[in-house]
Amino acid sequence: MTQEDQPAPRAPGIDPQIVRLSSCLTLGALFANAARAGPERIAVQEGERQLTYRDADQRSNRLANHLAGLGIHRGDRVAIISENRCEYIETFIACAKLGIIAACQNWRLVDAELRHCVELVAPKVILASPRFAGRTAMLADIAPMLEFGAPYEAALAAASEAPVSDRCNGEDGLVILYTSGTTGMPKGALISQRAEIARAYIQMTDMPNTADDAFVAWAPLFHMVSTDTVFMTLIQGGKVIVTDGFDADELARIVAAETLGRLTLMPGMITAFLDAMKAAGQSARGVRWVGVMADLVPREQLAEITRTLNAPYLNTFGATETGFPPASLSAIPVGVVPTSLDKRQSSFCQIKLVDPEGREVPDGEPGELAIRSPALFSGYWNNEAANAEDFRGGWFHMGDVFTRNRDGSLSFVDRRKYLIKSGGENVYPAEIERVLLAQPGVADAVVVRKRDPQWGEVPIAFVVPKAKLEAGTLIERCRAEIARYKVPKEIHFVTDADLPRSTTGKIMRHELEKRLTGSKASKR
Repeated sequence: MTQEDQPAPRAPGIDPQIVRLSSCLTLGALFANAARAGPERIAVQEGERQLTYRDADQRSNRLANHLAGLGIHRGDRVAIISENRCEYIETFIACAKLGIIAACQNWRLVDAELRHCVELVAPKVILASPRFAGRTAMLADIAPMLEFGAPYEAALAAASEAPVSDRCNGEDGLVILYTSGTTGMPKGALISQRAEIARAYIQMTDMPNTADDAFVAWAPLFHMVSTDTVFMTLIQGGKVIVTDGFDADELARIVAAETLGRLTLMPGMITAFLDAMKAAGQSARGVRWVGVMADLVPREQLAEITRTLNAPYLNTFGATETGFPPASLSAIPVGVVPTSLDKRQSSFCQIKLVDPEGREVPDGEPGELAIRSPALFSGYWNNEAANAEDFRGGWFHMGDVFTRNRDGSLSFVDRRKYLIKSGGENVYPAEIERVLLAQPGVADAVVVRKRDPQWGEVPIAFVVPKAKLEAGTLIERCRAEIARYKVPKEIHFVTDADLPRSTTGKIMRHELEKRLTGSKASKR
């Protein structure tokens, strides 16, 4: 046993369980603080509908009591299949109060992927919006459905408004958000109340705003980019503005009317948003911070959007598993075309860069980033192999390779586990290759990334055919089996000899990427 593994020394006469209980902090308690301090403040706004903190507190109490009456207890799961709406936020709050876990489903997935994600977490009930009630009905063999709208309102009306007993602790799971799996199926990342609280105070420290700064949750609430900031906003007593996805004109109207903290803008949305702002002929009322994923945005566009909003662009690097860490302390000033996108380490985390054997590399040498942080997730649900691999040595290994510079900044090098970032979505090639290789007539297939001015990166497939194949046939098969954003934008038919391989036989994806700007591969 190493010194690091030794149990912490105990002070004489102190019961460590009492100490742990006394240091426990939950999101339910923090939301109660915000509701008590500002009961008439607006907590959630959706179009013309507004819920005050008193409304949200009372309605989430009713939902929590209804769920408890169904026999749903601390540690159990509920699944949510819905677009962004007020009831989604109410469910988050009720789950925080009860210590149950909201498994947030990506409704963009095809039926087989969605079933896998729901079955993985074995929910006691599925909360669904009318828009997705039909798809949810196909999951009735897994769990019953409570539909937002009339059935949901009837359930709340029949339930008690009394506060539920707070028996949670910080390590209770709160949400499960799904990440793409290297083997072709999504993994469920369990994020605890402790982690969401830590993600909130890291945001407050590294990109500060106040309770008077609203947050627009337009990105799907099954994404950490919205979910983490929703919890941070509710802890502060601020206003969450919920919209049904990205609508450039609606977002431009909100920006002109509201004072905002961080405005989420993804690659692929910035041009449409800028056009909407110009068409409206209005300026931003006030935005403190804009953007995520600066690496995937054309650099001239970074300067344009910061000038339009008079706000710096966040030059961050994070993940579903880590939140905004490991790098959330740098921003691109207004109007600047950056010459470098080096990043600064987040507050409240520890990182090291390691080689494949786990040894720390010197400054200037590339190494995989490993992190320790209170914002870290609690592991992949029911995935012992992935947890053993990624949490080895007591650190979470992100799979992303960086170098540390002399000034302490971090330069992104590449992804150890090849990943495509397309419009804010993570796409692993294995997800697409699994579908292509299952098709008759396909001898081999490999998927690579290609830079794209709208989406940052898009997937491109190289296919070795056994017989005559049509690209359109493969595209349609992909559309039937995987989410639309994962579908290859191009199919290149090649021979096996055309696939560049290492001495061990592994296909060298980076060599195929180079061909996309050349003429060696034939697109058909």
